[in-house]
Amino acid sequence: MRKLARAAAVTATVTGVLGATALVSPAQAAPSDGSEYAALGDSYSAASGVLPLDPTAHLLCARSTKNYPNVIAQATGAHLTDATCGGATTEHFANSQYAGVAPQLDAVSENTELVTLTIGGNDNGTFLDAVLACGLAGAGSLGKGSPCKDKNGSSFEDDVRNKTYPAVKAALAAVHEKAPDAEVAVLGYPWIMPAAFDKSCFAKMPIAEGDVPYLRSLQSTLNGVVKQASDETGSTFVDLAEKSEGHDSCSGDRWVEPALFGTNFVPVHPNAEGEKQMADITMDALGLR
Repeated sequence: MRKLARAAAVTATVTGVLGATALVSPAQAAPSDGSEYAALGDSYSAASGVLPLDPTAHLLCARSTKNYPNVIAQATGAHLTDATCGGATTEHFANSQYAGVAPQLDAVSENTELVTLTIGGNDNGTFLDAVLACGLAGAGSLGKGSPCKDKNGSSFEDDVRNKTYPAVKAALAAVHEKAPDAEVAVLGYPWIMPAAFDKSCFAKMPIAEGDVPYLRSLQSTLNGVVKQASDETGSTFVDLAEKSEGHDSCSGDRWVEPALFGTNFVPVHPNAEGEKQMADITMDALGLR
């Protein structure tokens, strides 16, 4: 991290930055810096569904060369070891996710200076189960009422508090144990649903009117336990809630694609602009500008 901090203070021209989606100001980077940077996490870290895919990654990870770790590495000149993979849970920090895919912690060593990650959303099937359950319920009610909340109650949030929180905390502790001198930055998840029901978006995100705040509450709870685990392990929590407000899957300026009629081949995930914004917010939080 010391090298990254020095790199951020040097005035240099960055020219090889993943096309127009990752342009940065000259003061941001020293491309020859070579700091050791490990990227861990799930599909929000891997930018699953954003083309082009990373040819070095397992196909099922659907990792993109435009994910936020690549944007950060290009902007800082850091040497990136990218272990991000779509569908990853905290379990895959210590265990292989697919045959031939090393545990993500293998990307971290005592020489690692920066680690970034987004994790927790797949534990207990939180995102997938909730979005599928609420989407099916919303379509069945034609957008009326709160059928998903009525059926599932607090079950999703209970799992997040009771199961996801301790798992994320243990995973972060393991990262710090392997890289005791590294800056560890844990990103929250950008908003998926708008602050209020948007009737015009129902065809893309078929969530009933009363279930929009239900899913927002679930996501807020998830981000809350990730922040708690981050704080308790001496990590830096990168809060995306405020800056991603208004850039949800229903927005005309969205960072996250909707379930239907989106641009990504993996729905309900950040697009290239969302990944760029996640990188920018992270660099701001770490003082890398």
